[in-house]
Amino acid sequence: MSSSLLHTERRAIFGLASLYATRMLGLFMVLPVLALYAEGLDGATPLLVGMALGGYGLTQAILQIPFGLLSDRFGRKLIISIGLLLFLLGSVVAAQATSIGWVIAGRCLQGSGAVAGAIMALLADQTREEVRTAAMATIGLSIGIAFGVAMVVGPLVADPYGLAGVFWFTAALAAVGMLVLWRLVPRAPRLVSHRDVGLDRTQLRAMLARRDLLRLDFSIFALHAILTACFVAVPFRLEALGIAPAHHGWVYLPIMALAFVAMVPLVIVAEKYRKMKPIFIGAVAWLTLCLAGLVEFSDGRWALFSLLWGFFVAFNLLEATLPSMISKLAPAGAKGTAMGVYSTSQFLGAFLGGTAGGFLSQHFGLDAVFLGATLLGAVWLAIVWKMPAPRHLSSEIVALDERSMGTMDTLMERFAAVAGVEDVMVVPDERVAYLKVDRQRLDAEALERVLGSQRDHKSA
Repeated sequence: MSSSLLHTERRAIFGLASLYATRMLGLFMVLPVLALYAEGLDGATPLLVGMALGGYGLTQAILQIPFGLLSDRFGRKLIISIGLLLFLLGSVVAAQATSIGWVIAGRCLQGSGAVAGAIMALLADQTREEVRTAAMATIGLSIGIAFGVAMVVGPLVADPYGLAGVFWFTAALAAVGMLVLWRLVPRAPRLVSHRDVGLDRTQLRAMLARRDLLRLDFSIFALHAILTACFVAVPFRLEALGIAPAHHGWVYLPIMALAFVAMVPLVIVAEKYRKMKPIFIGAVAWLTLCLAGLVEFSDGRWALFSLLWGFFVAFNLLEATLPSMISKLAPAGAKGTAMGVYSTSQFLGAFLGGTAGGFLSQHFGLDAVFLGATLLGAVWLAIVWKMPAPRHLSSEIVALDERSMGTMDTLMERFAAVAGVEDVMVVPDERVAYLKVDRQRLDAEALERVLGSQRDHKSA
């Protein structure tokens, strides 16, 4: 990828991936430590601790779409800066909190800086169509790395400095993010809407009416609800086995690393050999079985470690394949809107999962948390069991030149006539055509002939 990148694109990708990773690191670091270290806060109960764990998700879900729309109007860097400032202020509020109520307020304020969509839009502004998919993949990789690092760093920081130290650390990360944004990320040469990244309000109703997309929206909702709920209970299970909180990070590190190694070949099988449906359903079933095992068979260290490894294999696999499935199913030119609904579902899942996990822990004990998560997994499995196999379609963005734009009346028909092109949307304002193609059937030469001598297109 790097050989085809312009210098400004390379700077933008590195800077924005670093910015996204530091922000997500700050959000994730709290997961493995909050339940343990919140016990000394005034008014702390398992229910309120669960609300603190997932509180950021509520404000993220409410505000991420408005932040994206505001960035279209007032500029990406300004809106991202405001979001990072809110994240910093939320971290400071939580760091100074002496009661669980103020920690919840701080977490909600952290989440109100909902700039994920604006960051993606800025990256789209900074990159050409032919390198944009690789750029987006870099962002996705940075999130996965941030999650793994957070599992280790959170306990290491909390041991000497307590919960306040974790939040001060996240405040520092927000400050570093602002520095990266203004010093490293170049000014965008243009500010336009991108249907492959941003939300188009005219498409929202259609996306909400698609049962296949709603099934995936529920999937990411359930996945993050289960994850957040489990972290109400998992730290206490580790502590009950005699593992000091300071050492929890060293438990998560090998488990996460080995889970990633096991997940990669499954992703390859799903994508390369077009086995997405059986791999996806198998992952949901495996996740549910591991959760059931946490109810019955986690009294010994190796049993607990094995179950957590199995859980994170399934979690990482689902986290990686669900966005790919959304991309395959979304109509041409509607991926940004579909992903907006998907992300909102994810954050709602984190909030409701934390709250429900806290409620179950407070009233019925730790086993009830895993049992509730198992039941949600079973419902999820029932919902996706009879889903049709997703077609293995790829998104393609074709840049249009002035000569091509002069043939708008027939351009869509000419694209649609190319073998392997299954769907097409031409957007004059962006000077691009969004295509959905079957790469095994695509006649690439015919696609290029549609635009004559133009060669300015590549996979997206």
